[in-house]
Amino acid sequence: MVLLLLYMRIGFDAKRAFLNRTGLGNYSRWLITALIKYEPANEYLLYTPKVRPGIYTPLQESQTKTPGLKFFTSWWRTNGIVRDLKRDGVQLYHGLSHELPLDINKAGIQSVVTVHDLIFMRFPQYFSWANRVIYKAKLKHACRVANKFIAISQKTKDDLVELLRVDAKKIEVIYQSCDASFKTEQSTEQKQAVKQKYNLPDQYLLNVGTIEPRKNLLLLVKALGQVADIKLVVVGKPTAYLDEVKAYISQHQLTERIIFLHEVKFNELPAIYQQASCFIYPSRYEGFGIPILEALCSGIPAIGATGSCLEEAGGPDSLYTNPDNEFQLAGLIMQVLGDESLRQNMISKGLAYSRNFADDKLAAQHAELYKNVLNHA
Repeated sequence: MVLLLLYMRIGFDAKRAFLNRTGLGNYSRWLITALIKYEPANEYLLYTPKVRPGIYTPLQESQTKTPGLKFFTSWWRTNGIVRDLKRDGVQLYHGLSHELPLDINKAGIQSVVTVHDLIFMRFPQYFSWANRVIYKAKLKHACRVANKFIAISQKTKDDLVELLRVDAKKIEVIYQSCDASFKTEQSTEQKQAVKQKYNLPDQYLLNVGTIEPRKNLLLLVKALGQVADIKLVVVGKPTAYLDEVKAYISQHQLTERIIFLHEVKFNELPAIYQQASCFIYPSRYEGFGIPILEALCSGIPAIGATGSCLEEAGGPDSLYTNPDNEFQLAGLIMQVLGDESLRQNMISKGLAYSRNFADDKLAAQHAELYKNVLNHA
């Protein structure tokens, strides 16, 4: 018998929302906020080992739950939390980043897990042996116990089926969106303040993301050497890979053409995006590629790379390069910069495509999935 659910009590693994300022944290904050705003009939409980000030202040309509312990918080998140979920009457628990507590399937609590990517399996060379073992063990456990999977792209769904033999019928593709600030035109004053603070040029190419081998910044730097009269602004956390990139920059006399910004505040990013001439993201592999969507929402043309899921984030009117071909990328950049009608077409169609990722639509898809899981429990 199918029940008509008018109200659901949903628990979330909110660790990343409260402790992580980037990727998985942004996803967690976005989804929780969208559900509270657009699906307010339900009750949302946010479970986190601790709260770090200054990262996330959830809407008042939610409840934040932390363990009553100062130590063994990792044990609580993977095991002890089940007792708290039962105590709080949680009907469904959503693991927002690849993992679920042990024995949740034996506690009468339904579960959903979001899988962002399987990069650690596709590109194991980018991860330590210990991390690969831990990530795989956690994800395989989630695969055994989850009632339903959310893949944030079709590519991630395909990887789950191929690499972990997950039943395709158990996987729902539900995209993510970006922060609302990227969809809001920044004021002239906001743009000017950011421009002055970071000494931004009048025209520039933009790249945003952790500076690591997978993100493939070196390809963009090589392409820049073939494109005249424009600078590149790179926003992202540095890793050891930056030394390799800077060695190439120095060797090819590109130092004056590239600006690295490593400590940009999140609320400054929209103004940086919205003043760029073109956004370029030549990453070899992504689970979704949220910076591409941030660019479309900001009203700038985007160039991504083929080989993973960036076409899903950027849509049919963005441009895509082979991630190993700097000549092709240089040609695409010159095409965008040299053809204003093409550039404006990419902007208008990119904005239209970005509306597929509206918060209310995606929140409704998540709520519908929760209902279906509980109705078939």
